[in-house]
Amino acid sequence: MSTGSPWTRRLLAAVGIFGLVFLTVPILIVIPMSFSSAKALTFPPPGFSLRWYEAFFGDPRWMEAMWISTGVAAVSSLLALVLGGLAAYGLRRGSFAGRDWAEGNFMAPLIVPTIIVAIALYLALAKIGLLGSLLGLVLAHTVLNVPLVMMVMGVAIRELDPRIEQVAWSLGASWRYTVWKVMLPNLAPSVFAAWLFAFIGSFDEVIVTSFIAGKHDTVPKKMFNELVLEVNPTITAVATLLIGLTVLALAAITVVLARAGKLKQTIV
Repeated sequence: MSTGSPWTRRLLAAVGIFGLVFLTVPILIVIPMSFSSAKALTFPPPGFSLRWYEAFFGDPRWMEAMWISTGVAAVSSLLALVLGGLAAYGLRRGSFAGRDWAEGNFMAPLIVPTIIVAIALYLALAKIGLLGSLLGLVLAHTVLNVPLVMMVMGVAIRELDPRIEQVAWSLGASWRYTVWKVMLPNLAPSVFAAWLFAFIGSFDEVIVTSFIAGKHDTVPKKMFNELVLEVNPTITAVATLLIGLTVLALAAITVVLARAGKLKQTIV
């Protein structure tokens, strides 16, 4: 198969490098500004200071938002892991009419614009009386993150030899025992990756949260509200912490999957 001319490869490389730089430059500006000694957003920073990190960790409103974000992300990611994992298993191992339709329905939150999903969840939660509650927020984040879990777990389950399960069943193991003692140990790296993707997806979500959360503030929602009211330099410290959290999470996923020899199979 032809790999294209040298000029085509150079053009593609140039486009890739441009895209990488375009995405990276804002980060390279925000991070130094979070350590600025200035009283307003100034670049380059006139001096080094941790005042904005002290303002963040010393503000009970930010700390409350951090706890809410962490709690909602932890619960919704676990729910998404269970529901998405079971759905992925059923779709990969099952054979039934309408399977493609069911899979497309599960993936809809990733395809439909987020604002549409937010409006739909707003109406649904309002109808059952959970709008503005933490339980409603957890359910909304679970719906958003099930497709992420399904993508990772679907590939992992497809690559797992079904004969492993068949041998366990032929020896008298129940389905529950087979899942717990046979499948999960083999799928552990992908399970960890799927959970971490769901956790980060929930922690960083802002559009649906703004519709659903009511009086409850998560970190991204509070950042958005702060930007609407005024440009507070504390936001640069929060943004830097979120960037660091995302980078560490992706690094952990890469290391775990690389050690398990499954990196190529689970990258989308």
